[in-house]
Amino acid sequence: MTGLLLDPGMDLTLRPMRYPGFYDRYRDAIKNTWTVEEVDLHSDLKDLARLTRAERHLVGRLVAFFATGDTIVANNLVLNLYKHVNSPEGRLYLSRQLFEEAVHVQFYLTLLDTYLPDEEERFAAFAAVENIPSIRRKAEFCFRWISSIGELDELRTVEDRRRFLLNLVCFAACIEGLFFYGAFAYVYFLRSRGLLNGLASGTNWVFRDESMHMAFAFDVIEVARAQEPGLFDAQMEIDVRAMLAEAVDCEVAFAEDLLGGGVAGMSIADMRAYLEHVADRRLALLGIDPMYGTANPFAFMELQDVQELSNFFERRVSAYQVGVTGDVTFGEDF
Repeated sequence: MTGLLLDPGMDLTLRPMRYPGFYDRYRDAIKNTWTVEEVDLHSDLKDLARLTRAERHLVGRLVAFFATGDTIVANNLVLNLYKHVNSPEGRLYLSRQLFEEAVHVQFYLTLLDTYLPDEEERFAAFAAVENIPSIRRKAEFCFRWISSIGELDELRTVEDRRRFLLNLVCFAACIEGLFFYGAFAYVYFLRSRGLLNGLASGTNWVFRDESMHMAFAFDVIEVARAQEPGLFDAQMEIDVRAMLAEAVDCEVAFAEDLLGGGVAGMSIADMRAYLEHVADRRLALLGIDPMYGTANPFAFMELQDVQELSNFFERRVSAYQVGVTGDVTFGEDF
């Protein structure tokens, strides 16, 4: 048995259980099981036909991002996270997360097959990382952080652990916690106008999964910091703030691409404000002062039909259960 969560090695013993909270995360995730076949995307086809040109551009860019976003996250999980979180309970959860990322990839594959019946259009969407500058910029940001610890086979030093935690912060706060949340905002904006309810229904479940992924990642960070209080020094805070600022810039550039044609009811300025608001919430979870002080401009994000969604900022899942439905108030922290 190792002494610390991020010690090198392969701890295999579930009893006595050292991190029962990780095991609880795993069990809660099992209750949140859903399948792509439960989502009816065909109900969206009439809506797609009546979108404006600017709205069609928004949807096209959005599904192009979805086409590879979760695959990038899954790659980092396998290449970096599973290797260095030395806890059998933690690895149980990461195994479940990998399954959920696979479901998301299948959902977005089905989304593209439904929304883009033309084969060439689908191929272009899957190649967006190479061909669409705003998506390529986000992908390069992700790849750089995946590679940042690619050669670290073991976390032997404090500096090794800091590098790993920066990778974990990046994928929890910037990618799942900002890039995906920006994408969810577009989906729920369209739904607030009565459009693409099938997409929003599937996104509800993806949103629940992503909330849990972030909650687990921040649990890992909290445990590591408690075990080694010196890990988060002044330089780490500087690095985290710079990372989040770059992520906001990447996502604002994506917003300028999506909304540049003029989408009624959603402005680039409001999207920037929302992203800044979310970035500040991520910093708060790390005990870091906000960078922006921006309020959430989107009233439609305050209430959505999400099945027993746990408020991520409460840091604990309250009640997930397969097949449960209902409304939830996000509150100002969302």
